[in-house]
Amino acid sequence: MRYIYFLSDQTGVTAETLGHSLITQFDYHDFQQVTLPFIDSEDKAKEAVLRINSENQNSEYKPIIFSTLVKEDLRLIVREIDGLILDIFDVFIGPLEKELNQKSVRKTGLAHGMSDTKNYMKRIEATNFALSNDDGGVIKHYDMADIILTGVSRSGKTPTCLYLAMQYGIYAANFPLTEYDLEDVVIPKSLESFKGKLFGLTIAPERLRQIRKERRSLGSYSSTKQISYEVRQAERIFKKNNIKFIDTTELSIEEISGKILEETGIERRFRQ
Repeated sequence: MRYIYFLSDQTGVTAETLGHSLITQFDYHDFQQVTLPFIDSEDKAKEAVLRINSENQNSEYKPIIFSTLVKEDLRLIVREIDGLILDIFDVFIGPLEKELNQKSVRKTGLAHGMSDTKNYMKRIEATNFALSNDDGGVIKHYDMADIILTGVSRSGKTPTCLYLAMQYGIYAANFPLTEYDLEDVVIPKSLESFKGKLFGLTIAPERLRQIRKERRSLGSYSSTKQISYEVRQAERIFKKNNIKFIDTTELSIEEISGKILEETGIERRFRQ
């Protein structure tokens, strides 16, 4: 087993995102991933070095460290780790400083903080919209929606809506296809006037069964026959009504969101 550490002076989201994007390019699955966030002092940096070197002292493999630490003194301490250190500032900031002919501000918290209040409020408003319009509970504000995701239960609608809201300020709602919709191969009547905003999510039956079994293992909800029927009927609805849709089976939430934006041309209100 090889350890991978994500070091950050903030939440660790950037380090995790970068690290995951890179390690997924390798057909190697025996990773133990550990995030060490809020390393914002010399003492915490030294603790991280001690922990990582100790945990890997007798390991056959050296650890891999993805670091997004900003302060130079903390980055120097982290270099004492006996492993492969991939420092985002070493890799990217230096060349950018040279090209732009100026020094970076080297200030923590700019990527995910409150430095842009306007964009922060857009993210909050869009997230509240997604939560309020989840699972077809409320439809009176659908005129405000940028997109309405639809599909069978557990096909990825809710997390995708939340990601679109939090990352890009997009007003995304979702509406599940019911047994009656599937049987009649029609879109719900309440969605007819918003047909132009609909986007479908489908998923391989075997993958959907795995997901549903974790939630409710008994009954027809997670049966192979029922799931295959639902997926088949949902795709018939999409095709019959010329609703664009994508298969989410092997896609992450980030990839699903990116493909939706590419397919629809919806403009991001802001970028993280």
